[in-house]
Amino acid sequence: MITPPMPDNEADRLALLYELLLLDTPPERRLDKIVEFASSEFNVPICLISLVDSNRQWFKARVGIDACETPRDMSFCSHALGSSELLVVPDALLDARFHDNPLVSGGPRIRFYAGAPLMCRDGLVIGTLCLIDTVPRVLDPVEQAILKSLRDLVVIELMSPQALVDE
Repeated sequence: MITPPMPDNEADRLALLYELLLLDTPPERRLDKIVEFASSEFNVPICLISLVDSNRQWFKARVGIDACETPRDMSFCSHALGSSELLVVPDALLDARFHDNPLVSGGPRIRFYAGAPLMCRDGLVIGTLCLIDTVPRVLDPVEQAILKSLRDLVVIELMSPQALVDE
């Protein structure tokens, strides 16, 4: 397993994440609906809104997994923090970064991962909207565009003052 690289703007990224007061907050219906829709639309068993702090990834919204967090060093999402581009791993068993990751070799047996970085103010990425499957696959250009649009909706919700008030 290759440890995710630390983004150059890590201090600023973490400052924004902590400023948003999102970590360890209750579920929010609007965000839950986005991951439910994405899971259904992409036909994947797991979809997450993952926020990455200094030592863990915490799931603000989740479908298909009981855990509410995992260590940052095992996190696929941590590999996406340094870019605005989608991180797509068609088959984790064939990717040197992940082939021996405990999340691949054990539960939930990740094979496919697609993470859309949650780029917020000043280009800082605080986490991802990610799709996970237990079988290898790819995303076509239309699917990539849909994932990016859903990611944009998540960012709007997270950055909006109303995002902290559930309907």
